Amino acid sequence: MTLPKTAALPDADFFAVESLLNQAERDKLAELREFLAAEIAPYAADWWNKAEFPAHVLPKLAALQLSTPAQRGYSHLFAGLVIAEMTRVDTSIATFFLVHHDLFVESLYAFGSADQKRRLLDDASNLRITGAFALTEPDHGSDVAGGMETRARRISSTTGRPHPGGDTWVLNGAKRWIGNGTFCDYMLVWARDEADGAVRGFIVDATLPGVTRTRIENKTALRTVQNADIVFDDVRVAEADRFAAISSFEDTNELLRGSRIMVAWQAVGQQLAAFDVARQYAVERHQFGRPLAQFQLIQQQLVTMLGNTVAGMDMMAGLARLQDSGAADMPRVALAKSYISARMRETVALGRSILGGNGIVTDYRMAKIFSDAEAIYTYEGSFEINTLIVGRAVTGVSAIV
Repeated sequence: MTLPKTAALPDADFFAVESLLNQAERDKLAELREFLAAEIAPYAADWWNKAEFPAHVLPKLAALQLSTPAQRGYSHLFAGLVIAEMTRVDTSIATFFLVHHDLFVESLYAFGSADQKRRLLDDASNLRITGAFALTEPDHGSDVAGGMETRARRISSTTGRPHPGGDTWVLNGAKRWIGNGTFCDYMLVWARDEADGAVRGFIVDATLPGVTRTRIENKTALRTVQNADIVFDDVRVAEADRFAAISSFEDTNELLRGSRIMVAWQAVGQQLAAFDVARQYAVERHQFGRPLAQFQLIQQQLVTMLGNTVAGMDMMAGLARLQDSGAADMPRVALAKSYISARMRETVALGRSILGGNGIVTDYRMAKIFSDAEAIYTYEGSFEINTLIVGRAVTGVSAIV
């Protein structure tokens, strides 16, 4: 029999969410796809296998002018689809992008002083410098808001003693799972003020004396991403590098809500990728004298994968609409992240099953997709924590201890 060409078959965007973009956004998305196909797709598995980050592609990525799309006048839907498309090709590149742009650069927009923006914003937006977001700690992930142990002490640089109006801060503590942490130029470090217990934010030059960065080894997901353990030992940071607009952990919620939205878009992108690979394999692979795609159970699995993907895309398109009106609060964001990441887990498992034994080697992409999904399921709020955020909103009762 003559097999259909997968390029001629319906896309996983089965309900045409992309059609909601304006023409300029569709053209820009097509430009991104061309870049990803030429510069990322052929090499992503090799980078992942070797746990190497392709720093050489950053100038080309910067040339696309996609940093913080909403700040450039693009829609929230377009910004999300950018992350989904990056994830569709390589989850690690998408993770680098959102850590740098949606956390580091957006922090400069949201909390940076005029001087901090002048010094850093243009270089950061154009990837001439790279940034990290140092929040999670070795003993505190979900409970980092209340349990943060990294400390900041304000001193006079002249006397070296604590002073409420001092020009220097001394940081001590440790952070873990910091994406881009091994090679970034700057990191946004969150620490508790020893004087009053409030959480402060600091722009820290990663080369300062007292900063130690160690790559986390032996990961089974996001291997291209350079996650680090970071230790601060009497690191001195100028008062000019403190985010004066931050006085409590609550001030970070806008950033965390935005990054959680983008990770939910990653869960969509993972499903787009899984469907792409599984459908192509099912059409081309023969068993018992006919293509896998001709078996009823395979078709049922593909349709389940497609349904999950469409549900996630439509939910995220609805969330983008809420962002436009300022109504995308944390419970709605948490519902999207928890629901879509759970469906993603099912989708990538079905895709891995369709590939059989070939689904556990990165040569066929599915093993990498399957493994990376586990990181998405966990970070930016685990499934359980996001579920409890929604549960509190709909019952009025908190079950978070």
